[in-house]
Amino acid sequence: MIQTTNKALTAQIQDKIDNLGKPKGSLGRLESLALQICLIQDTLSPRLSHPCHVLFGGDHGIEREGVSMSPREVTWQQMMNYCRGGGGVNMFCRQHGFSLRIVDTGVDYDFDHARYPQIIDRKIAHGTHNFLHRAAMSREAWNRALAVGAEQAEACHAEGCNVISFGEMGIGNTSPSSVFMHLLLGIPLDQCVGAGSGLDNAGIRHKYEVLKAAVDRYRQTLAPNADLADTLRHFAGFEMAAAIGGMLRAAELRMTVLVDGFIMTACMLAASRLDAAVTDYAVFGHCGDECGHRLMLEAMGASPLLSLGMRLGEGTGAICAYPIVVSAVNMMNEMDSFTHASITKYF
Repeated sequence: MIQTTNKALTAQIQDKIDNLGKPKGSLGRLESLALQICLIQDTLSPRLSHPCHVLFGGDHGIEREGVSMSPREVTWQQMMNYCRGGGGVNMFCRQHGFSLRIVDTGVDYDFDHARYPQIIDRKIAHGTHNFLHRAAMSREAWNRALAVGAEQAEACHAEGCNVISFGEMGIGNTSPSSVFMHLLLGIPLDQCVGAGSGLDNAGIRHKYEVLKAAVDRYRQTLAPNADLADTLRHFAGFEMAAAIGGMLRAAELRMTVLVDGFIMTACMLAASRLDAAVTDYAVFGHCGDECGHRLMLEAMGASPLLSLGMRLGEGTGAICAYPIVVSAVNMMNEMDSFTHASITKYF
């Protein structure tokens, strides 16, 4: 069970922010971000330690319907590339001092773990089922994936991490993300479906038609006793379920959770429906270029730190936003107050 942050401390934190040697409110978003981090850590002097990024890999049965420009084998090829340090996520982790964990939750490939020991083997299956025809995974598989995510959050926490981000590699995973957005927020499906890794207009139309057929079929066959978990597991990828589990457990451990783009925002949306308190710990890194991401963020009341037009995934947008989080924390610890600096407070 996630504990909501201690809002009773809000007035004290805000008073410290307002008495730093600057015009009131002049550091804008940094000030509200600093307030959130202080509430997460229950202190007026927050610290960031051992940032970790966990990247989950998994393949999707719905990819067989031609909903992605990228072929399925790109998932396992990129997982190997991450082990060599050649991915975008590797570059940003190196730049910003993140420890990277690469986890196979359901890639449709058998890795040589002697050759790629960096890949943590938590494979549940060789990809999900095609949710156009049946549930992507069973309840047992859903629970296993959640547990994998929780395990990884706990492992990072045990290393001293108090700020964590999650990423994904799974060709076709904008499709279940679009469905999450549609079903959980009630936004028309056509506003949720975008180009993914580069579909043209005809490809986007085909993707929409496939997803509409899948949603219509699900609604027609929905069991009377189906719950939220049944809905999520019907469409999710293993890597998405693991990310949801990781987000929930990280919040239980009072870690700051940096949220990446469209797919990870959809996962945070799902996590928030399982436990609303998780959003107290969520810092949304950026608004990406995928159609519908801004709509989803707005519907969630989320204010992203960056808007760089990115749609790479992997968690890269969350890691790029980390220096802004550092600046907010440094503001709380390194700026002097009007009183201590002997500056006239003029408001």
